[in-house]
Amino acid sequence: MRLSNLADYAVVLMSAAARQCGSVPIHAGMLAGQTGIPGPTAQKLVSQLARAGLLVASRGSGGGVRLARPAAAINVAEIIEAVEGPIALTACCDEGRHDCGFEGSCQVQPHLGVVNGAVRGALAGISLASLVKPLPLAGGVWGGPVAAPGSTNIPSPNPSRKREGRIEA
Repeated sequence: MRLSNLADYAVVLMSAAARQCGSVPIHAGMLAGQTGIPGPTAQKLVSQLARAGLLVASRGSGGGVRLARPAAAINVAEIIEAVEGPIALTACCDEGRHDCGFEGSCQVQPHLGVVNGAVRGALAGISLASLVKPLPLAGGVWGGPVAAPGSTNIPSPNPSRKREGRIEA
């Protein structure tokens, strides 16, 4: 499963808005500049996200958009659904859709709601606030696996190299 470019851009745009701490209104053009999202696309996304109640727009001098709620109260599932509609892995997960040729005989379809709910639940469990926090540095890579305190998880550059009669680990 892959997010559409628009849904991906929406998450990036909302993350940029969250970095403003929601206190200062910011224009779609400024968000476009900060994120690299083309201006017309940023404007379209700002409109969709405002219609979904995730951003609040204000007009006039000093106007712009800001988060409608604290970043901790907005989740990734809401952002994706604001752009793509309800999260549905397959057409038969969509309410009211009955256009599958296997609908009458499919053994999996009754279980797809559970799978779809798990995916949506996982996305709903990721807050916008968590996307703007830097991940801890682990093994020299941002966002890599985090080693337990006191343990070393860094391999030797040459594990087969002998030194003083022993093999380095």
